[in-house]
Amino acid sequence: MTKAELVEKMAKDAGISKAAANKALDSFGDTVKKALKKKDGKVTLVGFGTFSKVHRKARKGRNPQTGATINIKASNTVKFKPGKALKNTI
Repeated sequence: MTKAELVEKMAKDAGISKAAANKALDSFGDTVKKALKKKDGKVTLVGFGTFSKVHRKARKGRNPQTGATINIKASNTVKFKPGKALKNTI
């Protein structure tokens, strides 16, 4: 499902315009990003799941084309853990 399809479905289900649905979806995305930027960033949507920030340590990797060892820098990434209701739906 693309963003446009999601916006269309949200607008239809909520009985609002596509512009309002798009604005709501953008606001949701911005709010999640801001929450995850915090030190212990975490967003929990009961029944849907939890977005959390995870720190990956620096590590050694391998270039798949040459087989050469490379250093991979430490970084932050986002982890999503689905909630029970979402798991049961799938």
